[in-house]
Amino acid sequence: MQRGLVCSLFVSAFLAHAADPQWIVLWPNGAPGSESKTGEETVRTTPQGEHVTANVHRPSIGLFLPAKETATGAAVVIAPGGGHSELWADHEGQNVAQWLADHGVAGVVLKYRLAREKGSTYKIEGESLADMQRAIRLVRSRGAEWGIDPARIGVMGFSAGGEIAALAATRFDAGSPDAADPIDRLSSKPAFQALLYPALPKDMQLSKDTPPAFLACGENDRKDISQGLPELYLALKKAGAVAELHVYTGVGHGFGVRSTTKGAVASWPARFLEFLDARKLLQRS
Repeated sequence: MQRGLVCSLFVSAFLAHAADPQWIVLWPNGAPGSESKTGEETVRTTPQGEHVTANVHRPSIGLFLPAKETATGAAVVIAPGGGHSELWADHEGQNVAQWLADHGVAGVVLKYRLAREKGSTYKIEGESLADMQRAIRLVRSRGAEWGIDPARIGVMGFSAGGEIAALAATRFDAGSPDAADPIDRLSSKPAFQALLYPALPKDMQLSKDTPPAFLACGENDRKDISQGLPELYLALKKAGAVAELHVYTGVGHGFGVRSTTKGAVASWPARFLEFLDARKLLQRS
């Protein structure tokens, strides 16, 4: 049986037992910049049965924790895509998080505020990025409770969510030592980044200290991704950073993790785990 088919069958099996996560708001007393927003989140279901979230004003994270006996201590904060106007919560969010949890890595799905939703006052490099940075700090603050090593928390993003992840990996800080909120005293730097067919920020500041990058896209994606991501790989290498690139033949945009995905691209999550393992990020305590 071909490897891609084996992986597709496995994905089908694990999706059947995907559990509803525990959702935790990033700012219990309200997110800065959302003080006047009172609307509830909306969820629409596509004809294929996938869930798409919008109207996010109370950004939150959904936890998919691995079993204690298989936990590696690593965690990934996952930003789904959706053009900054909605969040494709299944194949770029919860399916990914469940797959990671089944393989010993904590999956943390981020619901971030949407800068291009009709009537939105949010900014990608403002509130959306702040939500990712807050999520990293929050997971770091709860590491002991959730069985997560604070030094092994990374980010992953798909499409528009890839832009958020890339910004987080290049615009981090060490925290504010004098902050009233103890969470804000912690670093927002991710240990690694995974960018899946991402929208790429302009003027990325890269150096040898840029977190190791796992990059993947399809060769049939639009030019700014199918050529832009290999160009980012070269720029990372030129800067002295660690990077790994996968460009899948005959594949376009939006593959994520779906039971219907076939071929080599269906095995990208396994390649991602191999990337983490090679960086010694999956070593159990």
